Amino acid sequence: MMELSVTQFVTIDGVYQAPGGPEEDPSGGFTHGGWSAPYGEEAFGEFIISVFERADAFLLGRRTYEIFAGYWPHHNPPGHPIANKLNDLPKYVPTGTLEKADWSGTELLHGDLVKEVTELKARPGRELQVHGSGALAQSLLAADLVDTLNLWICPVVLGTGKRFFAENARPTAFTVTESRITPKGAILVTYRKQGAPTYGTVGAED
Repeated sequence: MMELSVTQFVTIDGVYQAPGGPEEDPSGGFTHGGWSAPYGEEAFGEFIISVFERADAFLLGRRTYEIFAGYWPHHNPPGHPIANKLNDLPKYVPTGTLEKADWSGTELLHGDLVKEVTELKARPGRELQVHGSGALAQSLLAADLVDTLNLWICPVVLGTGKRFFAENARPTAFTVTESRITPKGAILVTYRKQGAPTYGTVGAED
């Protein structure tokens, strides 16, 4: 049975929109695309490779899939720890608009998202991984299907853009299983779902 992990770039104020470049997602008049680029250092490569090592399948939103499909099939050197995984392993894309996919190993999912993903998680393997795909990740979090969050938190505040944990996100408690701070100040952290939050009163006696 596979666990579902989500790997996401976010700012201090929770923005996930267009971390990779200005043209990635300018919707809503967003002008800060590419905000993660100054923090791409050796530690990031080590972190992301360690994530990909655990992958046995990928679940990608349409926009992320199209970005990946336009690049990775053409950049697949032998032994590359990310390219080989993305090109060789199954890729599932929930979509209401795509009718065909040319990237080898891709299966389009047109049914109920919760049902489809629950069935995928029941298959043997280590991790079913979501990379980027913010809107899809939010839907999976709302459905309580995410087991692990890998967050790359960049030390920048944008004040505008799509927030990863938006209003009315599902209340969920997590525990930290791995964390580090890079020389440039980014925080790499892996959270594992613990369950519903618990509450109390600060300073109250037992």
